[in-house]
Amino acid sequence: MKKKHISLLLLSGMLLANVACKDSEFTEAYPDPSKISTTTVEKQFTGVLYASRDYVLPGYRFYFVTLRTSLNRYNQAVGWPNESGQYVPGSSGVEDVWYNYYNVLAQYRELQKVYASKPTDQQKELRIFMLSAAVFVYDYTAKLVDLFGPIPFSQAGLLSTNGGDYQTSSAKFDTADGIYTFLLDDLKSIATEMNTITLNAGYQKSFQTQDFLNKGDLSLWKRYTNSLRLRLLNRVSDVDAFKSRSNSEIAEILGNPNTYPVVETNAQNIQMNVYDINTDINSKGFRDGIEGDGWYGNTAGKAIIDNMNANNDPRLPVLFEPGANAGGKYVGVDPMATSATQTAQINGGQIAIYNRYTLSRNQFFPGILINAAQVNLIKAEYYLRTNNDAAAKTAYETAITQSVQFYNGILALTNATGITGSAKPAAATDASIASYIAGNGVSWTKAATSADKLKLIATQKWLHYNLVQPYENWSDVRRLDYPVLSFWTDNSNNQTLPPVKWTIPGNEITYNTANYETVRASDKLTTKVFWDVK
Repeated sequence: MKKKHISLLLLSGMLLANVACKDSEFTEAYPDPSKISTTTVEKQFTGVLYASRDYVLPGYRFYFVTLRTSLNRYNQAVGWPNESGQYVPGSSGVEDVWYNYYNVLAQYRELQKVYASKPTDQQKELRIFMLSAAVFVYDYTAKLVDLFGPIPFSQAGLLSTNGGDYQTSSAKFDTADGIYTFLLDDLKSIATEMNTITLNAGYQKSFQTQDFLNKGDLSLWKRYTNSLRLRLLNRVSDVDAFKSRSNSEIAEILGNPNTYPVVETNAQNIQMNVYDINTDINSKGFRDGIEGDGWYGNTAGKAIIDNMNANNDPRLPVLFEPGANAGGKYVGVDPMATSATQTAQINGGQIAIYNRYTLSRNQFFPGILINAAQVNLIKAEYYLRTNNDAAAKTAYETAITQSVQFYNGILALTNATGITGSAKPAAATDASIASYIAGNGVSWTKAATSADKLKLIATQKWLHYNLVQPYENWSDVRRLDYPVLSFWTDNSNNQTLPPVKWTIPGNEITYNTANYETVRASDKLTTKVFWDVK
């Protein structure tokens, strides 16, 4: 069996070489594990984070190979000329995400193995590395479940732990709802345990050095943990088996902010920040990931542009640029037009594109995991569901303000160069935010029913996520069935409309055949993930 064909579900220690760093500064801090005889808990923790970097930060392959022709289209975060087969996710892009996740999981299993080998007194001192790594991996795991449904998880990545026995290490597929139950159970335990953690000076310094996500800030890891719990609990809130748990645990979290803090402000956002573009932690790949004539990775869709135009959205000039020949007007691609018309408009410079100053040329663009606007939109949905209209309104309006301020902050980071025909946009003002919130198409108080208010929340999620939080966007569009998006019907393909999940990559089917047979019947683009019940 060729190495490239070995299922990544089986790999663990062997994949340590994949976290090798290229730049001297990063290499000095985090030595290439393939060139050292042993690893440590601290270094292996960094390996978990580092292995994910190109799928947290806006990397080239993630955006160009995976998102450009899949989620960003299914969310209508972008516009494109219709073509046959456009609703079947590309195998290469799907495999990229699958393999990266199992690479990260392999790093985590090796971390568990190294930690287990330590004496009890050292385990106590190193515990924060294990808890934080688990939160990060659980976040990624939930994303994979939201994409694929059942996946190998509980027995995956244990080849090194099992002494290299491939037969024993073949990983079963866990059910999607079973994985969610495990994640929610363990995250609750982690949230409790984090409140008991005290780091001595030496380990605090080590944690700060190795943690390039939250810089060793325990309070941010607590907020990450509980905000992730909120997200997962809200996602299953319509599932009969989870309804009671969802409402009771969200109430517990929001009712005890000192015990269960969440992300409340943009200063507390959980994101992979770029501090030095000359290290591996950068967003240089964003430009080639979405720009490029004929690739349609940054061309705007009609629905998002029409919504922003109609409501004078202050984010519009920060997120988009008018087409070069559009006379300053923002126009999006109509998904129901003919391909010839769509292509002519795009090539003729009539269609808006994502703002290059804020996004694609901004090499400091962060890798977003959870931010304040997202958390407040989750709160708004929960409060609306539990008939607390005043609290829902406050959370909803706070989220809008935070979203606008978030993108203002991203714009302020930009080092974009080489942009012709477009000036750097001005940041949105407080007055424009207030006017927007009070507008007819956005105002909470002008919405007649709870259903109308839920549509407002769903729309703000969609606008806030756009193409920079694609996983969250696709999950919430499917779960809430709003905004209602129109798609051209591809009658030349069996998949005539966007899928509701991805299917398991071919290599996994080939080399984990026996276990795959347990999910083969439901592994279809038309099979909803368990929480998609509307």
